[in-house]
Amino acid sequence: MTFCIGIKLQSGILGLADTRITSGSDTTTSRKVFTLNRENHSFFIMTSGLRSVRDKAITYFLEIIEERDDSFDKLYKAVNEFSTQIRRVAAEDKQSLVDAGLSFNLFSIIGGQLENDKEPKLYLLYPEGNWIEIQEGTPFVIIGNSGFGTPILRRSLHFTDSMEFALKCAFLAFDATRISANDVDYPIDTVYLKNDSYFTIEKRFTQPELRHISDFWNTRIKAAINALPSESLNKAITKDDPQLNIDME
Repeated sequence: MTFCIGIKLQSGILGLADTRITSGSDTTTSRKVFTLNRENHSFFIMTSGLRSVRDKAITYFLEIIEERDDSFDKLYKAVNEFSTQIRRVAAEDKQSLVDAGLSFNLFSIIGGQLENDKEPKLYLLYPEGNWIEIQEGTPFVIIGNSGFGTPILRRSLHFTDSMEFALKCAFLAFDATRISANDVDYPIDTVYLKNDSYFTIEKRFTQPELRHISDFWNTRIKAAINALPSESLNKAITKDDPQLNIDME
């Protein structure tokens, strides 16, 4: 499967994606993030779904960008064009995939800022080509394996948080998913776009680089559990005193 997360904050947008590709019993590593940086013009696309659908849609989209990139002055226009290319791939390949027992299931997170956007934008694009914008109320979205990391984000992340705090939350959401699902793994790629910078910063991290953070988190979780007030919970493992019941009668 996949783990890709996009986060929108007051100061900009952040993305993190794993790189594991699973096909039957085979696993490989491949980049799941596409970025474009030009003058006053920067965005990224992260995807979850069939790799063949993703690569074909990105290829078609790149052709459009090369031909008429100047026509996209707001990010939603580029998102609309990418959705058009996904529908094009669906028209060409969907039935064949269905006949082979596969689902046409490309989900995409698209974030960026083009010259006429007042701030960086973040969108979730569905396989059908429709989209929603990620905004302040719930400032994050996960595609792929979302169940294990979402609780961490819902408990901790807010629109007004710093980018450094959001990056920690994104990593912990990935780490929770990694240890719970064998189809999500290192290396991880991050993308960061600060408000009005028009340049997406990309970084890749391996497990040895970040193992100490996972170890720190595991130790702190155990310590917090030990310190958790448990007087009420302990009733579940404490046998009632028969004499106490008689006295109450």
